[in-house]
Amino acid sequence: MIVRTTVSLGAALALAPPSAQAAELALQLELPRLGVAEYHMPYVAMWLQRAGDQGFAGHLAVWYDLKKKDNGGAKWLRDLRQWWRQGGRDAQMPVDGISGATRAPGEHVVQLGGAKALASLPAGDYEVVVEAAREGGGREVQRLPLHWPPAGATLAKAQGEHELGRLSLQAKP
Repeated sequence: MIVRTTVSLGAALALAPPSAQAAELALQLELPRLGVAEYHMPYVAMWLQRAGDQGFAGHLAVWYDLKKKDNGGAKWLRDLRQWWRQGGRDAQMPVDGISGATRAPGEHVVQLGGAKALASLPAGDYEVVVEAAREGGGREVQRLPLHWPPAGATLAKAQGEHELGRLSLQAKP
């Protein structure tokens, strides 16, 4: 069964400079269905980091359990270890336009063209990093290269091994 959802992070698009508004950036990711006795939907974090020094450049999206009372699901965000170290510990969840609920297994498309992190992003080479962690399961990180702003249409792909499936990042000016 494939579940398709589209998540728009365009809330900041109206405030973004023209260079950021002109670029389209879409991340397609697959959360595989795992044959385990007790399945928990994964927490997923997406962020930008500089390609050279791997320094944090901005949050793109964080999916976690929003249903727990008093934002109790946020305490498990530290299981997204790399994201947590890169800037997650400083984020006060929930964050409008960034945080959202966990997703079921299937293919998901995240429109990133209007993300706040891109609005003031200096030109250069970056990586879009995707990390998934699941209670009672594993943790996985995948990286997709991104040149910002895109000079032409580009497509970067990665293949996860267990917590993430296929990933593709499409950028257009």
